[in-house]
Amino acid sequence: MRRRPRAFPRLPNDPMNCESPNATFLIPISCRALFFAGAVLATAFVTGCRTTPTPRPGDPLARCGDEIVVAGRFFHCGTPVVLWMDPGGYDAYRVERRFAPLDEADWSSPTPERKYPETPNRYGMRREGLTEDELERFRGGGWDLESLQEKVDQFVLHYDVAGTSERCFKILHDGRGLSVHFLLDLDGTIYQTLDLKERAWHATSSNDRSIGIEIANMGAYRIGGQNPFAEWYRVDTNGQTRITVPERYGDGGIRTPDFIGRPARNEPVRGVIQGMELEQYEFTLEQYAALTRLTAALCRVFPGIQCRYPTDANGRLIPHKLPDEELRHYQGVLGHYHIQADKVDPGPAMDWDRVIDGARALMTRSSALRAGRGW
Repeated sequence: MRRRPRAFPRLPNDPMNCESPNATFLIPISCRALFFAGAVLATAFVTGCRTTPTPRPGDPLARCGDEIVVAGRFFHCGTPVVLWMDPGGYDAYRVERRFAPLDEADWSSPTPERKYPETPNRYGMRREGLTEDELERFRGGGWDLESLQEKVDQFVLHYDVAGTSERCFKILHDGRGLSVHFLLDLDGTIYQTLDLKERAWHATSSNDRSIGIEIANMGAYRIGGQNPFAEWYRVDTNGQTRITVPERYGDGGIRTPDFIGRPARNEPVRGVIQGMELEQYEFTLEQYAALTRLTAALCRVFPGIQCRYPTDANGRLIPHKLPDEELRHYQGVLGHYHIQADKVDPGPAMDWDRVIDGARALMTRSSALRAGRGW
């Protein structure tokens, strides 16, 4: 007997995984989502699913398009995700340079911008704290979810100073030989470049225990100093600021047709990071919506990532590097500048409360719905 199609919002990390061979339903290829409905909490997935008790060999398993990959398993996060294995994805597993001419893309081919030619890899293994038996068990890629959950307890936020995720991946992968788990583009599209079991190279001392995301944004600069704002931000005739990708970068790789990006606040935001007074244009509302949902999903998948940001005794955001001992014990969401004293990302414009409060609300709603349905 067929069950009625499900038509309620898909929540971050929905435990019913439509990619699992043991799943009790499949999501049709035609499933659509209503993304970016204006406010963070208004974004919702609406899917139709049907029971397929005995799948036939060769039957395809449909995806919703919001899945992230953790130790080989798929988890929903409720916002568009392009995986490294998808068309148009960014694959940090590949050793050739993504944007070089194919016959010149080999990792060892000399180029002026190539700074790290000694290895084809841009990532490694999460090794810290592993026993010899665990090293042997996991080094071939055999992380199980429960073991990975015990090791990962930080989610690190960066801005990319590249402006778009396409440029960011080109700089990291082709030029610097680095990696990050997620890229977040101006239109809110999330790109996952590696399974979260991998140790991406993005945050020095926190790499073994963290997940990293690069948010497309031109960054923060000293007030009165040089910055790229005039090239990347223009004021419309109606007085609203819009993001203008320079013509030399084409469409910047933005996936949403005719997308017009606007910072969440019209003017640059000023603030003090690492003792320096800086200014920065804020992230887009689409980026905040996607980051909020991804944060909620990660905090559910990884119990060690507490849904919080670093605060002082008065509950205020700490705007500088955490002392080594405090960083060693910190579990939660944090900025690059909390890890390294020479970094200021994600900058003074980052609205931490918008993301963390929104993620907490999603997690609370998800738990209530799960309890109500007896999941």
